[in-house]
Amino acid sequence: MKIAVASGKGGTGKTTVSSNLALCLSKKFRTALVDCDVEEPNIHIFFNGPAESKKVFQKKPFANPELCSFCKECMNFCKFGAINIIKENIYFSYDLCHSCGGCKIICPENAIFEEDIEIGEVSVYSPDNNLTVIEGRLLPGKPSGNDVIDTAKQLSENFDIVIYDSPPGSACPFIETVHDSDFCVLVTESTPFGLHDLKAAFEVCKKLNVPVGVIINRSLEDDSLIENFCKEECLDILMKIPNSLEIARIQNNGELFVRVMPKWETDFLNLFESIKSRGFD
Repeated sequence: MKIAVASGKGGTGKTTVSSNLALCLSKKFRTALVDCDVEEPNIHIFFNGPAESKKVFQKKPFANPELCSFCKECMNFCKFGAINIIKENIYFSYDLCHSCGGCKIICPENAIFEEDIEIGEVSVYSPDNNLTVIEGRLLPGKPSGNDVIDTAKQLSENFDIVIYDSPPGSACPFIETVHDSDFCVLVTESTPFGLHDLKAAFEVCKKLNVPVGVIINRSLEDDSLIENFCKEECLDILMKIPNSLEIARIQNNGELFVRVMPKWETDFLNLFESIKSRGFD
């Protein structure tokens, strides 16, 4: 079963939820925790161990100027505007290139070739016997981490339970992480910003046909802002984590609060059972 833990914005507590949930589930299942926030992974704050790393490459086009006739077939084909031909010069904008390979295929002179460019790496380590952590990391300056996310997810295929710690926001990296999940837990907070970004993430999940439940982190006495929205959209609030100074201190010290506050282990196991009760095995 694949569970994505996501949020519309950074700092709402998705890594807190995904890490504590994965640790609890690892006591019963072979569990993989995948850090898909490849621009700024932080699962390693809570887990560590000797890691094996795999470099991730992406194909990028280059042109042989001796073969190129500057016919502009490739430039006209590219829908991302990644190719420009000015007089007898061809320029590739790699920040815009999606590595689809279409320019190479369409070139009538066979002047375009591809080379593998390193864009990141994926590290794998097992801090506990039944828990494997898979961390994707995008190299600085690289424009898109989707291939790093995809590689990290591929390495998590042979586990009973997979928890995806999603990137913040609701753009391409979020979609790459969530699209094939069995269920998505959206972590939010009772603020106008939290509600705004919850709505954005929920709309994307609806279009992806991924079932959704909500966790309110740093829950207040009055959570009506989020509760009213969930009621309107028939969304279940699966859990509330209180606005607790004790929990904040534990997490800020690089520890998981389920280890220090055993009561929460039962709550996270109940969270998993609640997700399963929605028709998943």
